[in-house]
Amino acid sequence: MTTLPPTRSGKPRTTTRGGRPTSARSARWLANGLTYLMLIAGAGLVVGPFVFSVLTAMKTPRQFSTTVPLSLPDPVTFENFTALFTDAYDFVVPIAVTAQMVAVLVAGQMISSVLAAYAFATLRFPGRDALFWTYLATLMIPAVVTIIPLYSMLTSAGLRNTFAGLVVPFLLGSPYAIFLLRENFRSLPTELLDAATIDGAGALRRLWYVMLPLNRPILATLLLITVVTQWNSFIWPSVIAPAPEWNVMTVATASLQTQYSGNWTLVMAATTIALAPLVILFVVFQRQITRSIGIGLR
Repeated sequence: MTTLPPTRSGKPRTTTRGGRPTSARSARWLANGLTYLMLIAGAGLVVGPFVFSVLTAMKTPRQFSTTVPLSLPDPVTFENFTALFTDAYDFVVPIAVTAQMVAVLVAGQMISSVLAAYAFATLRFPGRDALFWTYLATLMIPAVVTIIPLYSMLTSAGLRNTFAGLVVPFLLGSPYAIFLLRENFRSLPTELLDAATIDGAGALRRLWYVMLPLNRPILATLLLITVVTQWNSFIWPSVIAPAPEWNVMTVATASLQTQYSGNWTLVMAATTIALAPLVILFVVFQRQITRSIGIGLR
């Protein structure tokens, strides 16, 4: 350690062997430590409920009622998972209905959102901007407000307790998805589209060969958002399709609770099953999601 000339306040200034001030190095360590501490605390708040769900699902009702919530199950049991697939609960039906509903809605929303966003971003037609901003203004309307009108219309059409009743109101693109894709499409250099047009590519070929390959990260992010939103849908399925044969996973999980018993171990087992596909989906698309966040920050 060497001593430098004193500062204006008269205090000696010390440095490390490399010449870097000790105070600056300590401040950097302190800042990094606080940052990691905040990140660990945030990760604990996010991961904690999932850990609680898995641990509870592996306990018997007696263990759950007599032990600390985050204690390890002793012994580990999978009876809650197997019980969900017995005749008493028949959880295969909600999983199948949910998977089919999500597949149809994701396909419909992604296709219609891409086409609408491409039209709003690149094509020129009368009233384009007015139509776009009017459609975007519907984001200000709470979804709960539309439940009663939608229920009345679909019930009058005979679609209550049907698969069509689950998917028809949300089959087309959402304003949020169209807005997100439109802004990304508009950020691309127009020279790319001009070059494709000179080569003889039409509107759909420009979309397929130019727009979509260059926007894969944002498409993957939008796909994940759509899947999670529809997979976790609860209010509309519980209103339009309360019959057991059309229950989605969220409604079937809620029905596990009775007036006199919470059945928390069964509920947590069903929740764990519902979370597993979403976690796998996030792991598969995490690189694209990270890239889309980076593009958005730039």
